[in-house]
Amino acid sequence: MVPRLQEQAHFEYDEFERKLLDMEEDKIERYIRRKKRELVQTFVGDHCTGIVHAESYFSELGNELGLENPHLDYITILNMGGKKISFRTIHDHVDVSEVAGQFGGGGHAKASGCSMDEESYQLYTRAAFLIEPMRPDAFRNRYNLKETAEGSLFENRNEDRFFIYADHSSVWLVEMNGEQLPGSFPSFHEAERFVKRNHSAWLVRDEHYVAFLRDFMRNTKSNKRASLFEEIVDEIEEGAE
Repeated sequence: MVPRLQEQAHFEYDEFERKLLDMEEDKIERYIRRKKRELVQTFVGDHCTGIVHAESYFSELGNELGLENPHLDYITILNMGGKKISFRTIHDHVDVSEVAGQFGGGGHAKASGCSMDEESYQLYTRAAFLIEPMRPDAFRNRYNLKETAEGSLFENRNEDRFFIYADHSSVWLVEMNGEQLPGSFPSFHEAERFVKRNHSAWLVRDEHYVAFLRDFMRNTKSNKRASLFEEIVDEIEEGAE
């Protein structure tokens, strides 16, 4: 390869090298998919972090997990064999070099690390051991979609239900198990961020959404939202025929 770099004005990979690169990309994608299923979420201090065990591809893994879970302040990657912790963030308001600095480490604002000492072990490894992995949002839905006027349904492992919807004044509200939570949010994404950070909830599949709408209609007869939900259920049932 070095002679080609020296001799050719425009360097290109040959067919064999391109195959090697494709194989490596496939390997990274498979690794990241597996690690997505292992990610857990918890608060460490004031920050909400996602924690995962990994031995390689820290930058690719941290970036992908951060982009897919923007409600997390940063991603914590534990390398138990090397007794190292890596921190990655996609956010400008979070400086992970400050996080690493608490444990004698350092780095950059978006990427940093430290050795695993007793304090960091307790905070990131032991505390996260009993936490169940995060559930991903449903991604094949046709009806329970994010940021829709009809509302979006989320659920967590405690079987709590969270319904996010916009009211007449275009602010977003959150109901938990049928009871409206205090406060409002200027956007859907802020409401979703609250639900995900504080209740570890995920967007449910369409069948759970339809069951929720039916329960609402059964318990609430004279209500504008009940009428709207009835129209949605009729539309879904007509589409299923």
